[in-house]
Amino acid sequence: MTHWYYADAGGQRQGPFTAEELAAHARNGRLTTESLVWRDGLDDWKPFGSLASELDVPVDALPRVEPAIEEAPGQAHVPYAPPTAELTSAHALVIGGHVVQAGLWKRFAAAFIDNFVTTAISYALIIPLMLVGAGVIGAGGDNPLATGAGMATIFAMYPILILAPCVYFGWMQSSSMQASLGKLAVGIKVVRTRGDRAGFWRNFLRSLAYVLFSALTCGLGVLISALMVAFTERKQALHDMICDTLVVDKWAFTAHPERQRDELGTVTIVILVLAALMIAGVIAVYAVMGAVLLGNLPS
Repeated sequence: MTHWYYADAGGQRQGPFTAEELAAHARNGRLTTESLVWRDGLDDWKPFGSLASELDVPVDALPRVEPAIEEAPGQAHVPYAPPTAELTSAHALVIGGHVVQAGLWKRFAAAFIDNFVTTAISYALIIPLMLVGAGVIGAGGDNPLATGAGMATIFAMYPILILAPCVYFGWMQSSSMQASLGKLAVGIKVVRTRGDRAGFWRNFLRSLAYVLFSALTCGLGVLISALMVAFTERKQALHDMICDTLVVDKWAFTAHPERQRDELGTVTIVILVLAALMIAGVIAVYAVMGAVLLGNLPS
């Protein structure tokens, strides 16, 4: 199904509509021949008069109202703007044009940074709980109620480990930046599949779906998600497909799509190198520990 959009008199994007719905709006007088419209497959916004025939709407029946624009001296009047024009603000959604999808390596670099952030947040909440729980158990002595309360406090850390990252991603990625700290660093963001902002609960559930999928598959979900990002057409992992989201360049669906970059970028490369060094270091430590243990075994 083809989705149609139009810009109203105030410059606000309206839609999506089916072809029949847009034709009905035109017949009701909501669109003029100069109204900007866009549909799937168009590179630019077009005046409705040039596309009315696709919807079987007679052009002669449409009102011809010139937009009231106060022109600067020496500037030629342009009856309509291209889709890269900022209709309302720097964060205005612009549909159409080339979209750079965030690939596996950019997403890995962003996740590497975010892992440190979410770990710090989680432990900032967990450590006080563990201290309180241990204190309650110690002060209670043989009192079973005190012991139970202390254990319940300690066990509360498990929901925190799951929910704290979900709240973090839900809050950051539903903000005007549409990105977590890691995604901001590498220049990517999370959007709905049609390009608009994903809300808090959608981002919260997106993170929760990833955590649960990884936990239920004993970590294989991480590998499966990576393979899906690498090989699916729109570079979507399973949690993206479940929650109707995309990860794209930060300039995608904006007034400046020409600023998008297909290359990794300096920050991403630096993070990938640091991650590789850290992984190599961990492997080396385990190799040394294994060699020491094997050397201490009796002959």
